[in-house]
Amino acid sequence: MRKRLIQVFGFLISTLGWLFVLCTMAMDYWRITQIGGQGGSFIIKVAWYWSNLWKDCFTDSTAVTNCRDYPVLWSVTAYVQGVRGLLMCGLTLGFFAAVLCFIGMECTYIGGTDKTKDKVLLAGAVFHFVGGVSDIAAYCLYINRIARTTFAASLQPGALWYDIGTPIFLGLVGSFFILLGAVLYAVTVYKVIFPESTDLTWSLAPEAEPSTQDTTDHPDSTDLTKVQDDPAAPKSQSSRRRHQRKCHKEMHLCSDYKCG
Repeated sequence: MRKRLIQVFGFLISTLGWLFVLCTMAMDYWRITQIGGQGGSFIIKVAWYWSNLWKDCFTDSTAVTNCRDYPVLWSVTAYVQGVRGLLMCGLTLGFFAAVLCFIGMECTYIGGTDKTKDKVLLAGAVFHFVGGVSDIAAYCLYINRIARTTFAASLQPGALWYDIGTPIFLGLVGSFFILLGAVLYAVTVYKVIFPESTDLTWSLAPEAEPSTQDTTDHPDSTDLTKVQDDPAAPKSQSSRRRHQRKCHKEMHLCSDYKCG
């Protein structure tokens, strides 16, 4: 039951993270900056410059937005191409990971035997982990570009300092959700990763030492041992005691009788 709950929670949180990353692909305001409006001036109007993965835009104080779409793929800035590629790879791996994890979950009735389902679930967890790392790399690449411009000692004329927008924070949260889901999946199938862990635990356990109890004061101890080792003797404790008492009586009545 605990295994099923962990797998269901891992599926929900990893799928939610994948949806977060998918939404950031179409969201605006990946980076944003504001100019004008200092000191409460009514002459200098406020304007916002912002960008996403597909266009650069300008919005004035009257809420009129003018955008310039990025040109064809091979003429886009290199870091934007890198962010797009990493996110698409992460989303593709996450999609196949969600399918594999759904098949490998214990609460589903597809996927074959339990051992096969564990292997499928482990493969899905690996896909989720790699996809989450790819997503984090994409967001870090975009953040690095903004940080290099922000903390540069000198900027070119007309360059702007941009701030990090909401989609990047949402995407980072989604990426960590994906990694957390992958870890939860891996916890439930640790026997597939370490199949000899149980055998190793038993092999390292100390062996029981033979009993060295003194039997000199009990002359009938050898006979009792024979009674206990008798294959024909009853296996339950109460039956074994009755059998021992019966053998004791017969040994006193007939010295030639052998219980073992």
